[in-house]
Amino acid sequence: MATIPRGIRNHNPGNIDRTTERWQGMATDQSSDPRFVVFTGPVWGLRALAKVLLSYQRKYNLRTPAAIIGRWAPPVENDTGAYARQVAKALGVQPGDQIDLQDARTLERILPAIVAHENGHQPYPEALIRQAVTLALE
Repeated sequence: MATIPRGIRNHNPGNIDRTTERWQGMATDQSSDPRFVVFTGPVWGLRALAKVLLSYQRKYNLRTPAAIIGRWAPPVENDTGAYARQVAKALGVQPGDQIDLQDARTLERILPAIVAHENGHQPYPEALIRQAVTLALE
């Protein structure tokens, strides 16, 4: 029997680290994971992932898959180049191409790519991804 990946189990498919940030949909009890945020449902973890990515464009002007993934998954812990190439491929662009995460369709395509990389697969239906993106862009 396969084990459920940590990010899926925590409803945090982007594996967002715990900080002092209080996320919408964050579970009251965070004791089940010492490192990553635990959410009450997957839509909230997906929304948080989208919010983080949006902040990368808004605050730090990161506009390419390579730059976004370089911040999301730094090379000290990841093969950032391979990760960025995988995400760019899912978006139908090159790692150095400009993308606009304010565009809902782009955000709806980048989330599953990150979820798949972080968890080994992407289990969420398109409707749930769309709902999370809508919540993030409100």
